[in-house]
Parts: sequence; structure tokens; C-alpha cells
Amino acid sequence: MAQTSSKPPSSRPPVEPVDRPATSLFVNGHFPRRRALVVGLSALAGFLLTVVWSAEFVDQVIGHNVLNTLLGHDATESAIGGVAAGVAFALASGIAGTFTACNIAAFGALAPLLGTSSARDRAVRVLKPLGWLSVGLLTVSAAYGVLVALVGTSMPQFSTAPTVAGQLSARSVQTMIIYGVIGLVMIWIGLAAAGIVKDPLARISARHPNAPMVLMGVLIGALLIGRPFPLFRQMFRHAAESGNVLYGAAAFMLQSIGNIVLIAVLFLLVAVVWGARLQRWLLARPSRAAIVITAAFVAAGVFMILYWDVRVLARREIIPWYPLAPWA
Repeated sequence: MAQTSSKPPSSRPPVEPVDRPATSLFVNGHFPRRRALVVGLSALAGFLLTVVWSAEFVDQVIGHNVLNTLLGHDATESAIGGVAAGVAFALASGIAGTFTACNIAAFGALAPLLGTSSARDRAVRVLKPLGWLSVGLLTVSAAYGVLVALVGTSMPQFSTAPTVAGQLSARSVQTMIIYGVIGLVMIWIGLAAAGIVKDPLARISARHPNAPMVLMGVLIGALLIGRPFPLFRQMFRHAAESGNVLYGAAAFMLQSIGNIVLIAVLFLLVAVVWGARLQRWLLARPSRAAIVITAAFVAAGVFMILYWDVRVLARREIIPWYPLAPWA
């Protein structure tokens, strides 16, 4: 009797065809099949976050309490007394202002980099892109700190004038421009990750593969240029009045480091504990990595533009209305 042999079914998950070659760290070539749906839901998430987000709650309740705990005194009631106190204030205020849209997008984009190797290897694999992110972050922060120390007293952020209904202060315009540009860049990267537009980082990534993470560091560092966080403006004015370029650079660099250190630690913890499981989930369908990156960048970019541009116009009564939750 003839016997027929059959191969056992493969345990490997089906591999989706590659639409295009990978062109950069954020564009892997495995695009979502329902690109419009992914982008639409991500944009909707960014919009809904602007409706419920309360900067006052985050700044006053979370930011101030964290800063007061780290410094051991009420930061709003006491002036920054000297360079050493300013350095401590810079680092602590950075930690207090950790959770920003730009940070969430940057670390969301790191998720597909996790490997299935040992916990130690996964941690090392994550530290390298974090290092390149820090290059862009610290370069922008140091440069802006030097600029503030040299000419800061005449810059819009130095102003303490109250906002007036129906008008935009120079301080608000600066914030709107910087955050609006950051939001547009993030949306562009998110659309490229989904395969809707060409990858803007393809050419430079061909020569410098780590350029995307440097760019993310630049974007996070640029938050300082427009940041309306009251405690940051307190540090800004101290650096501007000091006229000390070394202090200005160091304070702003420490503020940026504090801004990402908590999320970096949390991400490393995720990489060590759940990294292998997460990577297996991503490898089961390669387009999932593109979905994660698209969602992170589009949602964060839409939030930046709507919250810091459109919603600000509504709060200044320049446009008639923007939907807000009762607590926002």
C-alpha cells in the first residue's frame, strides 16, 4: 500500500509582501492595507485628546507637585537662587514636564526596534537609538540656552505680560509657530510610514541610518523654543538675566534630559520585560510596525497643531469655538 507523506504545517506566520524597500528607520516598506483608516483613526485620537487635555491640570497639579517634591520646597514661591539652584531646577522641571506629544511619538516609534534576544541585548539595542536621539536633543537645547543667555531678555518668552482676549502675544505666536511646525513634521513622517507620501528621510538615511532618531531629538529639543510651561519660563528668565552662556547651555540641556529620562526608563523596562513578546507580535504581521509608527506620529502631530494653534485661537476668542470637555 503506497504511503503518502505530508509535511507538517509550518508554524511560521504568513509574511506579508513588501510594498517597497525600507527607506529609513520609520518607513519599513510593509504598509497597512487600510491606510486611510489607520490615518483617520489616529487623527481622530489626536483630536479627541485636544478636547479632554487640560494643560492647567498637568502643569499646576502634576508638574508643580512633582517639581516641589523633587526640590523640597514650593518652586513657585521662591526665586532661583544661583547657578546650582538653577541647575537643580532645570533637571527637576524637565522631569515634571515629561509627558508631551513629541515624547510619546518618539518612544512609540522605538517599539519596532525591539529584538527577540536576551533582555540585556534588547536593552543595549534600545540604548543606541536613544543615544542618537540625545545628540539632536542636546545640540538644540545647548544652542538655544546660549542664545537665551546672550539676548534672552528681549525674546518673546521673557515677557510676563498677561494674555488679552482677542489678541495674540508675541509669546503665544512663538509657541504656535514652533509647535505647529513640529506637528506638521510629525504628520509628514506618519504619512510616510503608512506609504501615503514619499519618505522625507530616505535620502539622508541612505548615508546616515541614524538620522531619523537625531531628527526626533531635534524636535524634542525644539519644544524648549516654544514651551509655555510656566515653570520653564521661570528657568528661561533666570538664564536670560544671568548672561552666562555656559549656565544657559547646561540648564537647557538638563531640562531636556529631564524631559525624556522618565519615559526612557519606562521604555527600557518594557524592552527588558515584554520586548520579546512585543517583537513576536510585530513579526507576525510586519505591517503592524508601520501601524504603530503611523499612529504615534499622526496622533501626536494632529494634537500639536490643533491644541497649540487652533485651540489657542479659540481660547484667545479669535475664533468663535472649539469643543472642550468641562474640565479642560
